[in-house]
Amino acid sequence: MLISCLVVTGLLYPLGYWAAPHAINALVRWCFPEGAGSLHYFAPMEVFWVQLKLAFVLALAGAFPWNILQIWRFLLPALYSHERRALGAWIVFSSVLFFAGVAFCIFAILPLLMNFAAGFATSEIKPVFGLESFLGLAGWLMLAFGVMFQAPIVVLLAVRFRLLSCATLRRQRPYVMTVILVVAAVLTPPDIVSQVALALPTWLLFELGLFLAARVEKKRKDDEESEEVRTNEPESTR
Repeated sequence: MLISCLVVTGLLYPLGYWAAPHAINALVRWCFPEGAGSLHYFAPMEVFWVQLKLAFVLALAGAFPWNILQIWRFLLPALYSHERRALGAWIVFSSVLFFAGVAFCIFAILPLLMNFAAGFATSEIKPVFGLESFLGLAGWLMLAFGVMFQAPIVVLLAVRFRLLSCATLRRQRPYVMTVILVVAAVLTPPDIVSQVALALPTWLLFELGLFLAARVEKKRKDDEESEEVRTNEPESTR
């Protein structure tokens, strides 16, 4: 399984390297404000190394469906039929949330953050942004949003495996919000714009996860009550 994943990722690497300059140009055109001037590089091989790193990221993204399929096939023999269906749903849901977080970061947060940074420029102070620092920031933020958008999965799993109940999570809302704010502050640059932009959708996704978990919890209780009724039925009525 691991070898297959590495081979497919390696085969997609040349395609990722070819696409890397186009991805950089598209990201700069979309996110970089006109008032910020242009991007610069400060070492002879900086652009080359940035493209190599981005090519690897693009290769991993392209190989993601295949790699997930291999993990799925590896786990299938050890799972019951209902567990297979549940795991498949978790994988799809988690993947959708991750890419939704990345897309939200690209289309909403990065332009907002770069315009915020460019707003400090004056006639005496001119911004000079480096290519590597900009792409490093963009990559880190995309990963942060992809990870934080897993909040509904965390809530559902906690309730599904009886680690926490929905009632407990509702009572602990203030603490949950505090944790979200702290994690958002750690994962984002030290500015209030990106921290709030990450914390707010994470909080909304937590509430979505709590809503879905309440339905899961109710269904589980109904099933347990039905099973208890069937167990306690007299033999003559069965």
